[in-house]
Amino acid sequence: MAKTITRDMVANTLREALPQLAFELPADIEAALRAACEREESPRAVMALNLLVENACIAREDRVAICQDTGSVWVCLEIGPDVSVQGDVLADANDVVAEAFVQHNLRKSLVRDALFDRANTGDNTPAFCELRVSDKPGARLHVMCKGGGSDNASRVVMLTPGAGKQGIVDAVLACVREKAANACPPLVVGIGIGATFDKVAGLAKMALMRPLGEAAPDPRVAEFEDELLQAINATGIGAAALGGSTTALGVRVNTAPCHIAALPLAINMGCSAMRRGTYEL
Repeated sequence: MAKTITRDMVANTLREALPQLAFELPADIEAALRAACEREESPRAVMALNLLVENACIAREDRVAICQDTGSVWVCLEIGPDVSVQGDVLADANDVVAEAFVQHNLRKSLVRDALFDRANTGDNTPAFCELRVSDKPGARLHVMCKGGGSDNASRVVMLTPGAGKQGIVDAVLACVREKAANACPPLVVGIGIGATFDKVAGLAKMALMRPLGEAAPDPRVAEFEDELLQAINATGIGAAALGGSTTALGVRVNTAPCHIAALPLAINMGCSAMRRGTYEL
């Protein structure tokens, strides 16, 4: 019998998730920062990493935001083959976001229209919501609070197939060298490769949801992630762009089919806060 997901289930999960993401650095990110402190050789980078860890501890204990930019809210409901939904189960997301951002004194960062009306909406709505169908049984709510600096450092590049793997590496490193300092490093870098112009960015964003320490299922992808991470850290940009060997904590790659004439690439920077979580429903 199919499991039914309701509006209340989604709303209640989102209501619990938002303050947690705002106030508590994900465990895998904090562990990676602490590990980076141990292996980093640059004194300025060690100072920056220690400050990030201290900041995370203060935010968690005092229930204050990890970062003043509490981000736009992305909500993705992923449903498996054994799940049914009752109508628009994401319909209450905006109300929950408005309630949470007002109640917890989180910064409201959304404008009414990107071009024609840049007045603040006053409650950090709308949330950016989507529904995804998966072969994996069950239902999960993916939530990310994404700051403007890290999103501004992201990009989509439509490469040609001849660019190949090296072309992807070169494009990623060019983006990192140009933009990483503005994205609050050390970063988590989400990479999408394949699909179409409008879908490849979604691959990169979903890549950021995979926790650090959780290997890619495909060993070829895992090997490429390690290669990219080493290349990114070899740039020497470092934590807080103060130099050192910790420009990124991790790289996450999602690949997909694509047209024979295309090699779509999306690079989605995640900042040192990386406020994201996946919640089973």
